[in-house]
Amino acid sequence: MDNASFLQSVGTNFDRASGLLGLSDDLARKIKTANSTYIVRFGVRLRGGVHTFTGYRTVHSEHFEPVKGGIRYGPFADQDEVEALAALMTYKCALMDIPFGGAKGALAIEPREWETQDLEKITRRFTQELAKRNLISPSQNVPAPDMGTGEREMAWMADEYRKLNPTDLNAWACVTGKPLGKGGIAGRTEATGRGVQYTLQEFFRHVSDVKKTGLSAGLSGKRVIIQGLGNVGYHAALFLSEQDGCCVTHVLERGGSIVDPKGVDIAKLHEHMLETGGIENYSGFTNSGPEILEAEADILIPAAMEGVINENNASRIKAPLIIEAANGPITAAADTILRKNGVIVIPDFCANAGGVTVSYFEWIKNLTHIRFGRMQRRQQENQFEMLIQGVESMTGQSFPEADRKSVLSGATEINLVRSGLEDTMRVAYEAISTVWNDKDDVPDLRTAAMMIAVDRVAKSYVSIGI
Repeated sequence: MDNASFLQSVGTNFDRASGLLGLSDDLARKIKTANSTYIVRFGVRLRGGVHTFTGYRTVHSEHFEPVKGGIRYGPFADQDEVEALAALMTYKCALMDIPFGGAKGALAIEPREWETQDLEKITRRFTQELAKRNLISPSQNVPAPDMGTGEREMAWMADEYRKLNPTDLNAWACVTGKPLGKGGIAGRTEATGRGVQYTLQEFFRHVSDVKKTGLSAGLSGKRVIIQGLGNVGYHAALFLSEQDGCCVTHVLERGGSIVDPKGVDIAKLHEHMLETGGIENYSGFTNSGPEILEAEADILIPAAMEGVINENNASRIKAPLIIEAANGPITAAADTILRKNGVIVIPDFCANAGGVTVSYFEWIKNLTHIRFGRMQRRQQENQFEMLIQGVESMTGQSFPEADRKSVLSGATEINLVRSGLEDTMRVAYEAISTVWNDKDDVPDLRTAAMMIAVDRVAKSYVSIGI
């Protein structure tokens, strides 16, 4: 592993971008530095004794409020990791043109070691501690799921916040990533993986960018390595294989890998994992570990932890295109090696921004207290029905039934969410590609993306006299 930490790698990328933008040292320092980090240690009576837990919540930038960022549960969570992730959230929201500042949180806990009822008590106590400092609030600080957390934990947090603030009409907007029955939004679970798919689709629409990889046009038939089959990796692999014709040849997971040159059936593998708790005993299982990242492929998708591609293995990566579905999977030192070797990297704070994008939609839904599509869906259906009837009358032919159903389905919430997500991802990649190709001193997509994000944050501060 590199000597540089995750936080230092993020800082290195920031420094390169701010230098190219010509920001003054004082403004660059203001943007780069986290505004605050809250560390809390609280006790919960469990299993006949009091257990003490350490939690973190970092606010990196409040150039927009509320600030936004997930809460992860992991045994090795620490302040550096949380501050690095909070910084990425600032740049991610700015890049995607989402009016949030950046934040992140974590609880140093191994969730698999605790029963459901214990985790609920721990989560509710953590929520109480965050609420004391307004570090969970619809108007100031809005958490979301991350590694080790999901809809269940967000429902507990929202319910606890509501109990603490019973007169807050917008209490359910204090977190996103909730279940549909608790103010969630259709498409949030799949959002990050879906965003990876949309970003890759947009990349392959840019012929000049694809040429730099040496790959042929189009996603169909592309060989894919996926590292991590959690929520993000699973949905990205599923959509790319079932909808874009990609061939997922390698899946790297905890405890081994699945290898199938003809293509792994992602849906069946995921079902096996849910039933057995792992990938062992599935067809194509091997004991191979991180070396799978170095296998022959067209696209490599690291979708788990940070730092998995570092200066020790970067020179052996064979895939010409990497898309970062995880946060920080490539260290700054590895980035330099990959760039020298001609590997194109689509950076994390673009590629995995689908989650925060749909979280933004959920937050809006909670504040407006109306589901997407409720006002316009039937009116649109009636308009399209009249158009179809007009076409049938003019042509004397019946409109195909399958097409009729598709046209008349109307603007459902999931359709609107996917449409908004696709538009956001496509517009963001288009902007990054333009900067990369138009400026000779921009070495890669990561620098281009960081320049766009930092420039927007800087202009936000300057506009209020900072």
